Amino acid sequence: MPAPTGRLVLLTTTHRIAPGLLSWPAWETLRGADLVLVGDPAHPQLPAVRQAGVRVEPQTADTVPALARRLAETAAVPGRTVVWIGGADGDPGLTDALARLAVEGGLDPAPEIELLPGSYDLPGARLLDLVAVMDRMRSPGGCPWDAQQTHASLVKYLVEEAFELVEAIEEGDRESLREELGDVLFQVAFHARIAEEHAEEPFTIDDVAADLVEKLMYRHPHVFGDAEAGTPEQVEANWELLKAAEKQRGSAVDGVPLAQPALALAAKLVSRARKAGLDVPAGTPAPPPGGETPETAETAETTEAAVGEALLGLAARAQAEGIDPEAALRAAARRYRDAVQAAERQS
Repeated sequence: MPAPTGRLVLLTTTHRIAPGLLSWPAWETLRGADLVLVGDPAHPQLPAVRQAGVRVEPQTADTVPALARRLAETAAVPGRTVVWIGGADGDPGLTDALARLAVEGGLDPAPEIELLPGSYDLPGARLLDLVAVMDRMRSPGGCPWDAQQTHASLVKYLVEEAFELVEAIEEGDRESLREELGDVLFQVAFHARIAEEHAEEPFTIDDVAADLVEKLMYRHPHVFGDAEAGTPEQVEANWELLKAAEKQRGSAVDGVPLAQPALALAAKLVSRARKAGLDVPAGTPAPPPGGETPETAETAETTEAAVGEALLGLAARAQAEGIDPEAALRAAARRYRDAVQAAERQS
């Protein structure tokens, strides 16, 4: 019967969950190992592992190939189990170096090499990295530009990033979509980090997320409660009723942000009025271009008002027909841009 070979277990963990939350196979392997090694003496798992009675020894080398050889040689003793607690960065290059050793030979006997995940990132875990990076940039010794920003100074960037995201969606650009979503998310993280520093009413990104979760669960009783909503229309109707009760607004148009683009603002106001059952006419026809006599010529002010009413009427028509007037105008603008470029190429 052949003698048992040595065993090298590469234990991987994530720093994005609390130290000590390891899988049962990981704990069994650690407690049963002949030798447990670690490269980082400040590894976050060490206090929990040592508290469990597992002795851990540091192991370093000048290069990754040298570390791979040292680990393999240490674990090559027949019947021995050596556990390597991997670094937070995943020890880049270590598994490749061990694989090269196995292929090229040079170790007799060679240990069995096993990769054992001790803990996993939960969905959304990388958001913790974003919070940590944002905190580092905003803290003393971080970025001077980031440190001086305020909610007000960041408004223009938030608006700009939101429009760049809209453009990526409308252009069907998946690569840009991913990037622009990140840029918008960064703005949320930035504002939340600034909010932590408020002297009287601080809040954190966890507070923001907690409020959002509570709101979503409250406004989705058909998902998290006993209400029924079998169609998107029923869901929207329930949402509006719950939101109205929650906000306790006195007018159907209360809460409509007036800073949004004009066409979107007009469509939103018309939509709110119609949902409230209010028959308020929206817009009047624009005056015919040219041909005015001195007696009928309008002042610039009245012309602006007439054009505004005409645009409001178009926004109301678009809303009634289920068309986003902002998106429709942007599409028309893109077609006009293409036509201008075509004309330039022909000139």
